[in-house]
Amino acid sequence: MSAIVYTVTATLPDRPTAERYLDWLRDGHVDAVVAAGAHSAMIVRVTDPPDPIRVETRYVFPTRQALDDYLANHAPALRAEGAERFGPETGVRFARTVGEVV
Repeated sequence: MSAIVYTVTATLPDRPTAERYLDWLRDGHVDAVVAAGAHSAMIVRVTDPPDPIRVETRYVFPTRQALDDYLANHAPALRAEGAERFGPETGVRFARTVGEVV
């Protein structure tokens, strides 16, 4: 079985919002996803191209089953917290992708 990478890309409207978002990720959100089943995680500030401002958070899950368990049992509450802080009215947009490590 291959590891699975779950990537959340946030497109942010301005630098202050990006800094608040990064603080939230570093102050517990990423740790919560790891505690819920991810093997590891990394936060990547996309620098090329520099615009729009984007942050990718990449979570590595050991199996697809581990990701599916996370998505079913933990993601809804964590996404709700993110939506409360960074909902559409803030100008933040989210995209999610899943890939297999080859």
